Amino acid sequence: MNPVFHLSLPCKDMEATKKFYIDDLGFKHGRNSSQWLDVDVFNHQITFVLFDKFWMNSPTYKLDASILPMFHYGIILEEEAWEEMYDKVNHWTLDITPKKTFFKDKNGEHHSFFIKDPNDYTLEFKTFVDNDSVFLI
Repeated sequence: MNPVFHLSLPCKDMEATKKFYIDDLGFKHGRNSSQWLDVDVFNHQITFVLFDKFWMNSPTYKLDASILPMFHYGIILEEEAWEEMYDKVNHWTLDITPKKTFFKDKNGEHHSFFIKDPNDYTLEFKTFVDNDSVFLI
């Protein structure tokens, strides 16, 4: 078995979370109950656990000329899959950032866009110009 990443996050609204990840983004769901949901995000497991009230301070940081959310998680895709995801998401939400390029003409050059889920988490979808530069300094 290849290593699989697992992340568990509190969830404000289970039905809205299911709709967003399963119906809108097209990810598969796994085991679930009325209190939690496993989502298969490109063969990695994210578990959402229903919790009445939670608050995350959402500070930002500056990267190049962009202000980015410090608390976010993301998916690195091949360029074609990244473009397909952008087109898919761009059809049903206005809460999407325009495509951005980071580290232009440097190691790690990549293109990103960000969206918010119903729990106010920010998801980043990115694609690297050179896939071998994902971890290069």
